[in-house]
Amino acid sequence: MNLEKILAISGKPGLYILKVQTRSGFVAESLADGKKITVNLKSNVSLLSEISVYTYEGEQPLAEIMKRIAAKESNGPAISHKSDNATLAAYFKEILADYDEERVYPSDIKKILNWYNMIQAKGLVVDEVAAEENVAAETPAEAEVVAEKPKKEKKIVE
Repeated sequence: MNLEKILAISGKPGLYILKVQTRSGFVAESLADGKKITVNLKSNVSLLSEISVYTYEGEQPLAEIMKRIAAKESNGPAISHKSDNATLAAYFKEILADYDEERVYPSDIKKILNWYNMIQAKGLVVDEVAAEENVAAETPAEAEVVAEKPKKEKKIVE
């Protein structure tokens, strides 16, 4: 699961994929409906790859938490973010047993589960091993295509 280009924009619902950077900001596409929006540089934007969750030992990157949720759910959807706070806290405790309960609020857990379910619904949750196998499988095929390409013969004009 690659969170490098997935954004959360303050004041806008849902998640967005970074498409193009412009002089005055960037263009992002909504994961929910596919609409493209322009975002000003003054907007508060967070890359999901840069977000971490507080634990008692330090911080845990969001990407790792998403991987744990995907492993627990076999890449399926997680519980609804609309569940009650006690259910959400118990579920999150299964995913990340040592999260700091004083600094990680129920609203944070809801947001993380909502983001996971949005990413999962778009098919962006994949096994890292399967993704690496796909890349490995594509690489030799591309090499064969390059090897089969006929060489141009030089014509000598006399």
